[in-house]
Amino acid sequence: MTDEVTYDAAHEAEVSTGTSVPASEAEALGDGTGCHAGADKMEAAARAAGQSELLDRYAEDYPTGPHDKPQSMCPAFGSLRVGLRMRRVATVLSGSACCVYGLTFVSHFYGARRSVGYVPFNSETLVTGKLFEDIREAVHDLADPDRYDAVVVTNLCVPTASGVPLRLLPDEINGVRIVGIDVPGFGIPTHAEAKDVLAGAMLNYARQEVEAGPVQSPAGGREDRPTVSLLGEMFPADPMVIGQMLAPLGLAAGPVVPAREWRELYAALDSGAVAAIHPFYTASIREFQAAGRPVVGSAPVGADGVAQWLSAIGEAFGLAAAKVAAAQNAFVGATKGALAACPIDGTITVSGYEGSELLVARLLIESGATVPYVGTACPKTPWSEWDRDWLEAHGCKVKYRASLEDDLSAMEGVKPDLAIGTTPVVQRAKELGIPSLYYTNLISARPLMGPAGAGALAEVVSAAMANKERMGRMRAFFEGTGEGDTAGVWEGAPNLRPDFRAQHQKKIDKQERARKAAEMI
Repeated sequence: MTDEVTYDAAHEAEVSTGTSVPASEAEALGDGTGCHAGADKMEAAARAAGQSELLDRYAEDYPTGPHDKPQSMCPAFGSLRVGLRMRRVATVLSGSACCVYGLTFVSHFYGARRSVGYVPFNSETLVTGKLFEDIREAVHDLADPDRYDAVVVTNLCVPTASGVPLRLLPDEINGVRIVGIDVPGFGIPTHAEAKDVLAGAMLNYARQEVEAGPVQSPAGGREDRPTVSLLGEMFPADPMVIGQMLAPLGLAAGPVVPAREWRELYAALDSGAVAAIHPFYTASIREFQAAGRPVVGSAPVGADGVAQWLSAIGEAFGLAAAKVAAAQNAFVGATKGALAACPIDGTITVSGYEGSELLVARLLIESGATVPYVGTACPKTPWSEWDRDWLEAHGCKVKYRASLEDDLSAMEGVKPDLAIGTTPVVQRAKELGIPSLYYTNLISARPLMGPAGAGALAEVVSAAMANKERMGRMRAFFEGTGEGDTAGVWEGAPNLRPDFRAQHQKKIDKQERARKAAEMI
C-alpha cells in the first residue's frame, strides 16, 4: 500500500494500542483462536476494550432468553446481505479469515453479484492498532463517488472484542458516506436482527442528512399521496399488493427498508407512518420514531389481519371510519374468497428464523389448518403483540427465541401432517417419516399479504402433506442404515469402542470442572 493521504483528523486519535485488552489476550484473539473462545470470553474482552455501551445497546435492542441465543448461522450474514443488495454500496469485512471466507461463500451462494472487501490482520496488527490504520486506508482507497454512495465496514467478532474503533472513521470521504458497524456473534442473536443493525445505522445517517438540509429525491420521483414505509424484507409482490389495499384510503406504499439504494432511505423517513411487517427491527423503528413517524405492528395477512391492519393504518393517519370500513369490506371479502378457494386440511408446526413465522402461522390457520405450535428465533416485541394474541386465541403456542430443541420437541410431540422449519428440523422430520418444508426457501419466498397471499401457501403445503405415504416408503427403505457415528451400511456391527467414548467424556467433565472453579475465584 502507498503512504496514506490525510483527509481528516482521525489520524490524530489515540489508536497506537488499538485496544485496551491485555496484550496476551488480544494476541489470543488475533491468532484466530478468539473465534472459538466462547461467547462469555469474547464479551468480557469486548467490555474490557471499551465496548460496554455497544453491547448494552444490543442487549436492549435484541434481548435473549430464555436461553442464550437460538442456533442460527453467523449473524453477520444478515447485515452483509443487506449491504450487498444495495446499489452503489461497497462492503468491507474486518474479521478472522475463516469467518470472512464463510460469509463470502454463503453470500455468493445466495446470489450476491459483487465482491466482498476484506482487511486482513494478525496478532501484531490487532494489538498495535495497525488494523484500524489498514481499515482507514482501505476505506480511503474505496471512496470513489463515481462508483459508490456509501462504504459499509463491518467488524466481526475478533475486532469487536478487541475494540477496533470504527467510530473514528470519517463520516464521509469525497462525498462517499462511511458507515461502520459491529456485528459480533456474541452480541447479535440472529442474522435477521443483524439486518436491522445495518438498516438502523443507515437510517440514522440519512436522518441526520435530512435534518442538515435538502437531499436527493427518489429515482422515481416523490409520491403525491402520503406513504406507508414497509419495514422488513418481503416477497417482491407484497409491497404492490399492500399498495392496492392502501389506495382506497388515499395512501400509497412507500419504500421497503432494508432499502435497495441510499436515496430510498430519505423517502422512507418522509413517510406518514411505518408498517413493521417484520416486528424485530428495533434500531430502525427507533430512527423512524425519532423522525416523528408512528409505527403500526402486524401485517395485512389473512382476512382478520387485513381488517385489523387497515384499521390501524386508518387510526395512524386519522382517516374517517367510513373510508376505512369501505376498504375493509372490499379487501376482507376478497381475502376470504381466496382462502375459501384454497383450503388447507391438516396439522402443521411452524418454526424459523426469518421473523415472519407468526404471519405464516396466522395465514395457515385462516386457510383451515391446525397449527398447535409456532417457534421463531426472533424476540418478542410490542409490534407482534396482535399476532401473538390472535394465535393464542386460536389454540397456537407461540415460542419467541425458540431453540432447535424447542422446535424439535414440538414437532416430535405433535407428530404433525407437515413440519415447516429450519434445515435440522426438516432433517429430523424426514427421519421420522413426517413431510416437511424448509421455511426460508419454500415458505418465506412466497407472497403473504392480502388476497394475493391468501392462496399462495396452499399448493405447496397441500402437495407436501400428500407425500406422507411416500415418506413412509422412503423411511422403510432406509431402515437399518444407522445414524450418528454408525450411519451408513455395515457388513458387520460397527466398532463402537465405548471405552474411548467414556475416556473422552472424562476429559470434557474435567475441563468443565476446571472452568467452573476458575469462575468462582
